[in-house]
Amino acid sequence: MVKKAKLNAVPAAVPSKINIGISEKDRAAIAGGLSHLLADTYTLYLTTHNFHWNVTGPMFNTLHLMFMGQYTELWNAVDPIAERIRSLGHAAPGSYAQFGALASIKDVPTTPPKALEMVRILVDGHEAVARTARSIFPLADKAGDEPTADLLTQRLTVHEQTAWMLRSLLEA
Repeated sequence: MVKKAKLNAVPAAVPSKINIGISEKDRAAIAGGLSHLLADTYTLYLTTHNFHWNVTGPMFNTLHLMFMGQYTELWNAVDPIAERIRSLGHAAPGSYAQFGALASIKDVPTTPPKALEMVRILVDGHEAVARTARSIFPLADKAGDEPTADLLTQRLTVHEQTAWMLRSLLEA
């Protein structure tokens, strides 16, 4: 008696080796750098959202709206960074513990600072994220990783411009 083969049988998934023209070593190094960028971006997002909620004083409306635009941009940035890490074959960090260990940006004080101190903290944060992004660029460039280089260029543009605009508020 001959057994009939199961129809619609799906073979077990076998992870395939990644062959995108970037070595595993380079993909790991770039993903590691992007993990730091993701942690910095998420931390800055959380800080900016905190300041949006807690800003007070004569510049309330201006800063409240400005911070909303900034935290929205940051929120929209975390997904492409995480997805690039995944595209390189690595897990993206996603817990507060991981972000705390990876971020170069310090957490904000538990008592909300005054409005201009918030602005100064955000300047420092945007400059820190720009430094993190810039530090990954040589890795991506050496590996011929154009998608990561493009992502980094976009992030650098946003963070440097935002830092400039915030610094302008601090001038007397």
